Amino acid sequence: MKKAHLLILVLLIISAISAPIIYVYYFDDERELFFGVSFGLNTASEAKLLIDKVKDYTNLFLINSWDISTNETALNEICEYAVNAKLHFIVFFSFVSHVAYPWHTTWLDTAKERFGEYFLGVYFYDEPGGNQIDKGVWRGGAPVGTFSNYSEAANWYVENICSSGSMIDLKTRYIPVFTSDYALYWFDYLAGYDCVFVEFGWNHSRIQHIALGRGAAKLQNKEWGVIITWTYTHPPYLENGTRLFEDFVTAYRAGAKYIIVFNYPKINEYGILKEEHFNAMKEFWNLLRRSPKTLGERVDGQVAYVLPKDYGWGMRSPDDKIWGLWPRDNRSPIIWENMNKLIERYGLKLDIIYDDPKFNYKEKYSTIYPWNSTIT
Repeated sequence: MKKAHLLILVLLIISAISAPIIYVYYFDDERELFFGVSFGLNTASEAKLLIDKVKDYTNLFLINSWDISTNETALNEICEYAVNAKLHFIVFFSFVSHVAYPWHTTWLDTAKERFGEYFLGVYFYDEPGGNQIDKGVWRGGAPVGTFSNYSEAANWYVENICSSGSMIDLKTRYIPVFTSDYALYWFDYLAGYDCVFVEFGWNHSRIQHIALGRGAAKLQNKEWGVIITWTYTHPPYLENGTRLFEDFVTAYRAGAKYIIVFNYPKINEYGILKEEHFNAMKEFWNLLRRSPKTLGERVDGQVAYVLPKDYGWGMRSPDDKIWGLWPRDNRSPIIWENMNKLIERYGLKLDIIYDDPKFNYKEKYSTIYPWNSTIT
């Protein structure tokens, strides 16, 4: 009997010692991922309502609102509320203004000191690559200049973004710069973005966009994430809770550091999110913390499909534009066919990158396919 009591005592001691270790392990694993929602409404009170709703099963709050980015009082109120809720946050600025909103620069100068590690950076502009493809220019206005080839267009895009006053303001302050996009991820990173959120939306291939976004980030030593956007152009806008959870798992398994649910416009008190979406978020968060292995093995890009240098093709369909300025060319159908064959063969193991002498992709991938490979 004494031996039995002794054995029980030893087991209790081991349990007491090992329990904190297990907790720390999962907490550390959780901290590798920033998971949360965006806020696109107009007032601090609406933001607080959403924070109170999600603070127990998220760790990231994206303040993605023009009205808030131009209202210093509301912005500070929301940021402080997010910090008190232990949520990291990213703040949207369409531009950093020294004239219309002179408080922008002061705010940026003091943000790290005021909010510490909870302030992750600035979301600057929105969908520059997608705008370039669909409108022929990365932000408002008419396309600038004429280009004789793809490299001239690529150089203009990259240099125009990285030399913009707002990007310079952020970079000189060493503030990480984020955006979301659905095309030209490679060139977003070249232009100065530190992290691009790949958009899961519409009927676009998740695996294709992961391959493009993760490949660009991996080769250029940047971070990447996923933002789950609209499925429909009308209410309910967002996919259902079951599909949302599946997207969380796909993004997690592919190694995304950020997973965000886009939340705009307002169709209820929280935006577009319903209880089924919040429940999907809770389920994912709980599994992430308690049993991450049940979400599946995390998969890194092991195979590279290499596109031609500066080939800024939208790649949403065989007939998509190149740089928003040219129609598809004779390489487009070859690339489209090969890409889909490789997606079917390798799934989440595939990265799609560009041929660029500044980056040695041969060191990072065990299997490499040039764009014009013969793939059976």
